[in-house]
Amino acid sequence: MNAKIVSGLLLALCAVGIWQATIIPESTMYSEVGPILAPSVVIGILTLLGIIYLFNSIKGKSPDCIDTADEVPLEGGNRRVFYFLASGMLFILLIKPIGFILPATICGVGVARSFDAAFNAKTFLICGSIALVFWGLFSALLGVDLGPMFKLPF
Repeated sequence: MNAKIVSGLLLALCAVGIWQATIIPESTMYSEVGPILAPSVVIGILTLLGIIYLFNSIKGKSPDCIDTADEVPLEGGNRRVFYFLASGMLFILLIKPIGFILPATICGVGVARSFDAAFNAKTFLICGSIALVFWGLFSALLGVDLGPMFKLPF
């Protein structure tokens, strides 16, 4: 697949995102941000980047690994995809029963592991810190409901 096809697919995905952002219902509860602002900003930025990528690929300025003979895929592609998908599924499955911080940390460690980060305390601390900052920023400060920080079963 060349860069022109990839940029076209990215813009098609952005079109789906724009459509989804337009059909988000207004919240009946008052919140500082609201349910439409964040997705609209994100999809707007991604669409702008997709358009820039498309123009660069038409001009021939986008790097394409398929054109270079010495570029090869990284080893362990299946393992990388497994870590990425498994960590996302664990996040989805664990967020309701145990809260936000621990599932987000596990998800971050899995994504980091899919990019060859070491599976050690440093990775857990970094991912846990990022999860804590995200929860503090969005849930505590901006009023976006991410669920409880920790949900204890007792």
